[in-house]
Amino acid sequence: MPGSDRSIAPEARPAGPLDGSTPVEATVVLRRKAAVPHELITGPETIPQAELARQYGADPADAELLREVLGRLGVRVTDVDLASRRAKVTGTADEMAAAFRTRLARAASPDPTGGDPVEHRHREGPLEVPAELEGVVVAVLGLDDRPQARPHLRRAGKKTHRISYKPSQLAEVYHFPPGTDGSGQTLAIIELGGGFAGAELDTYFASLDLPSIPRVAAVSVGAARNVPGRDPDGADGEVLLDIEVAGALAPGAEQKVYFAHNTDQGFVNAVSAAVHATPTPAALSISWGAAEELWTDQARMVIDEALADAAALGVTVCAAAGDDGSGDGVGDGLPHTDFPASSPHALACGGTRLDADPTTGQVHHERVWGGRAADGATGGGVSAAFGLPSWQTTAGVPHNGSPPGRGVPDVSGVADPATGYQVLVDGHRSVIGGTGAVAPLWAALVCRLVQALGRPLGMIQPLLYAGATPGHTTRGFRKITDGSNGAFRAAPGWNACTGLGVPNGTELLDSLREMAHR
Repeated sequence: MPGSDRSIAPEARPAGPLDGSTPVEATVVLRRKAAVPHELITGPETIPQAELARQYGADPADAELLREVLGRLGVRVTDVDLASRRAKVTGTADEMAAAFRTRLARAASPDPTGGDPVEHRHREGPLEVPAELEGVVVAVLGLDDRPQARPHLRRAGKKTHRISYKPSQLAEVYHFPPGTDGSGQTLAIIELGGGFAGAELDTYFASLDLPSIPRVAAVSVGAARNVPGRDPDGADGEVLLDIEVAGALAPGAEQKVYFAHNTDQGFVNAVSAAVHATPTPAALSISWGAAEELWTDQARMVIDEALADAAALGVTVCAAAGDDGSGDGVGDGLPHTDFPASSPHALACGGTRLDADPTTGQVHHERVWGGRAADGATGGGVSAAFGLPSWQTTAGVPHNGSPPGRGVPDVSGVADPATGYQVLVDGHRSVIGGTGAVAPLWAALVCRLVQALGRPLGMIQPLLYAGATPGHTTRGFRKITDGSNGAFRAAPGWNACTGLGVPNGTELLDSLREMAHR
């Protein structure tokens, strides 16, 4: 299978053989009936869910063929979602390994959220499918269930002199459109661990004097659950940061928080579930990711295709650009970009350090979030996996080879934990930063823009980049021209640290209204 080759997990250690009778569940992704037209993804029009499934989902005949062929090998197809092209398949470890021509073993890898090592199934090398399924099956995920992504949050050091902000105060700093609160919109959030308690959210939101307490509901993807209170320094920190930032800035929007296992299978299942949900969300916030090189090609491809579905349905996907500077934590001294932020179908969200008056919103200075590696820095750079999108060609993205790559990030907001967000996590009040806070900030802004415009924005990047040229500020943004994330420096216009800049939400709304009437 093209793109299925998997290398050994970084820092993994063998943990012995895998019992051949162990139950294994995988996600098989089927081909589309037809490619989604580019203009449907990037244009202002959206498509109803049923029509997207009918024209561009999986063919029922392919699903039946999958059931028949795998059934002969002892592998069962227990569920098929034609709209998202996903089939759930189950079998024993021996049956699954034989069906897809691989070897499964046990291994242990570090927990990306800082907990104890995670024991998981492990495979190396490519997968194969039976000849009848060649070209029909485009990905098989979940045989190897190593931890895939890490949360993009950073905590402020105890000795760090800092300014911090209630998330609601940033509506003044970034001029969110007055008279809007996200009412009538759904804001979806992806979480790969941790959880929240409703009573704690009520306490937090009540302390912000919001006009209403945001509605937040947990959605389980597969066997994953909302499990709060285990570790305020772990995944709970990202979960509560995301929900509290989104709720403070778009209190009228209804939040749906999708909990999935932290695997490539869990990631695509969560994104697909959120994108194809009813009602269709106005925005999807993703604060988890990993360097492009740590994903298989097939996983990147099918997640990117799920994000393309989101664009066609009118969902704006906001993804954190990473917290480890231009190297994205790879450690080889070279620049790397974080996925899914590097997908051209995601609005990549970078980070700044903000010095502003929390009470008035007056900005004294805002620069790139960067500095010592241990303190974190905004991700950003040029993708090695995705080509330069047409809407980014005039922005001045540096070439990293031939063909040129997609520039990251697109936009920014405050992320430095030294000037971070005041949040409540598992009963502890603390200050947290990271680009994982910028994704829900932008998702909240999108919900308010959609409310004001009365229509979905979907893939907003072509609109944001309209007229973008090197050295010039794009309307709807305040440029960031000071600082570095390692390999790249800020400069007027688009840059690989902060993208087009930080938002001026009111000006951005005016610009979007004008473009709609051209």
